[in-house]
Amino acid sequence: MHRKMGNQSMIEAFLPEQVGRNERLERMDEVVDWNEIGNLVENIYSAREGKPSYPPLMMVKVLILQQWYNASDPEMEAALLDRLSFRRFVGLALQDDSPDHSTISRFRKQLTDRGLGEKLFEELGRQLDNRGLIVKKGTLMDATLVEAQVRRPSMSAGAGAKSTTDPDADWTRKGHKSYFGYKVHVGVDAGSGLVRTAVLTPAKVNDSEVADGLISRDEAAVYADRAYESKARRRWLKSIGINDRIMHRSHKNQPGLPHWQQRRNNLISRVRAPVEKVFGTLKRTYGYRRVRYMGHKRNETEMWFKLMAYNLRRADRLILTG
Repeated sequence: MHRKMGNQSMIEAFLPEQVGRNERLERMDEVVDWNEIGNLVENIYSAREGKPSYPPLMMVKVLILQQWYNASDPEMEAALLDRLSFRRFVGLALQDDSPDHSTISRFRKQLTDRGLGEKLFEELGRQLDNRGLIVKKGTLMDATLVEAQVRRPSMSAGAGAKSTTDPDADWTRKGHKSYFGYKVHVGVDAGSGLVRTAVLTPAKVNDSEVADGLISRDEAAVYADRAYESKARRRWLKSIGINDRIMHRSHKNQPGLPHWQQRRNNLISRVRAPVEKVFGTLKRTYGYRRVRYMGHKRNETEMWFKLMAYNLRRADRLILTG
């Protein structure tokens, strides 16, 4: 059983219209059909045994707000008590009780256990596509490292040592630095900047291993750096009618790239550049330099909600600029 929420109180009816308004949240509330999102989670019950549960769609909106404002569960609990614009966005009236941090955590766990994070992301993508926001000129593939929440295992334990607290996290090197955590792989729509596909892996997984899963198969081209090059992938892209825009790399016993390949790489690099803006926004604005949880499944759910939050804001900007 779910609680009935959102019935306006007498006090709210007499508040000046501008009190508690957040125009950006109001716009983003209109970007998608939330009922379609709600249909995916309607059977989730996240209350303690015997108590009515908060409406699942309301809780989905809470988790999206949490990403926009980079808030922990306790911080989100406090914000819902304090900010009228947040309450309006999620569907809470002034007199309604708001979910506490343990309720938020339980709901997220339910989503994780049912594998619904990806389905919610895909439904949002479907709606953005139906609005004509996804251009499909090409897919920009890339990956970024995100540090684990847990402390790095001691180097005295040996190379590649695992964390007993988060055994899914792993080591990799980038340049002269070592990283311990996860890697977020994305396929970004060239032209709109919307993220269409994503995969979360331990940090040690090579970019090329998951690349084919980032290709939507309806794009005109695939743009990627040298790490994604393989003869098999080039042949496959040609066979399905997608233009191969993967950069070339030097191979063993090859002194360097021919001039035409260098020029081609430079042209591809310019087209690929916007994917770095996606990672920059996720890390600077949404605090995605480090995962918040322990374990692949929980952090995967976080990734889907980060990307949903990013896509909603990006869609809002695209609609505003026409």
